[in-house]
Amino acid sequence: QVQLVESGGGLVQAGGSLRLSCAVSGRTIGSYDMGWFRQAPGKERDFAAGISWTGDRTYYGDSVKGRFSISRDIAKNTVFLQMNTLKPEDTAVYYCAAAEPTTNWDLSKSYDTWGQGTQVTVSS
Repeated sequence: QVQLVESGGGLVQAGGSLRLSCAVSGRTIGSYDMGWFRQAPGKERDFAAGISWTGDRTYYGDSVKGRFSISRDIAKNTVFLQMNTLKPEDTAVYYCAAAEPTTNWDLSKSYDTWGQGTQVTVSS
């Protein structure tokens, strides 16, 4: 059984940085497209970033381009989301997700395995 466990969330001031981790067990991330989504209270779950199963392609939502960076460590079977220049509107629960190779990166329905989420709060 594949499991995803996020960590690294917390409270940070605007302009600060956080690095989220997603530890995967049960299957190698080298066979999955991996994504990060986020959901703020009362809002839909939005795509933040994705990385291909080959590791050579990355994708970002418009609101995080230039500030967030997704990466992975195959040896640790872990995916990371480096978040810089954080804004109060980045406050949300951040979810890691895994998908069989897909072209619909930004659709949550493309992903069939999800972590429990980690809270990120950015104060102004």
